[in-house]
Amino acid sequence: MTNQKSNKAMNIVLWIAQVLLAIMFGMAGIMKATQPLETLTESLPWTSTVPLGLIRLIGVSEILGGLGLIIPSILRFKPFLAVWAALCLALVMVFAGGFHLVRGEFSAIGMNVFFMGIALWVAWGRSKKAPILAKS
Repeated sequence: MTNQKSNKAMNIVLWIAQVLLAIMFGMAGIMKATQPLETLTESLPWTSTVPLGLIRLIGVSEILGGLGLIIPSILRFKPFLAVWAALCLALVMVFAGGFHLVRGEFSAIGMNVFFMGIALWVAWGRSKKAPILAKS
């Protein structure tokens, strides 16, 4: 009985993490994919030195990653895609951390590591500890 309760608790905590990551990446992605460069530069100074096409690509990647964390799990259609979405978002955070490291923006790296850790934890949890089964 204890194992069943711990799996249920793990499932709930993983859902919370998936939803929060999806919201965070979705909001950040929408901002990068839709706002004019001048507006972006006010809140994200690094965008003034990066091509607009790359900023839009990052935004779309974040939106798709956020959707990928939630939709396959909710629909229970190919739920392993949520694991892949979490891994891809962790990779985005690795690249973002490297970018900020090269630019000497050390204060931004902590958030990259934080979100990368949560994404990796979600990937591990959904693949090993509390996987979501596909509809049969």
